[in-house]
Amino acid sequence: MKLRQKVSHLHFYFHDVVSGRNATAVRVTKPAMNSPSAFGMITMMDDLLTEGPEPTSKAVGRAQGMYASAAQQELGFLMSMNLVFTEGRYNGSVLTVLGRNPPMQQVREMPVVGGSGLFRFARGYAQAQTHWLDLKSGDAVVEYNVYAMHY
Repeated sequence: MKLRQKVSHLHFYFHDVVSGRNATAVRVTKPAMNSPSAFGMITMMDDLLTEGPEPTSKAVGRAQGMYASAAQQELGFLMSMNLVFTEGRYNGSVLTVLGRNPPMQQVREMPVVGGSGLFRFARGYAQAQTHWLDLKSGDAVVEYNVYAMHY
């Protein structure tokens, strides 16, 4: 049986809530003293993924993993996350993203390095673009376009 490779485009919004009682991202280490880039800070997340930018939009999954401030001169995160889909065609499937995310750039690109379920043998890339950011709280909504080749 020969498997056929497919390319899937997924579009969704990532809700990173670091403030308040219902935070979905929690800082587990503090940044180095006097670091302008928050170097050394590590945050664990279980962020909501939705069809639209509003938090009340239809949920499609969760972004589970961590981001760590890995750059000393600028804000630059190491992202390690599983995109866990809970609705629709990809329900129960996962894409894994691992790469650099410099959040002050308009569009960021990170590699898709694997997957499970319908995304077995996945590879590709994820483009992230900040849709909304509250500079005071750190809460953000990020638009994602993910392109994954899989079987």
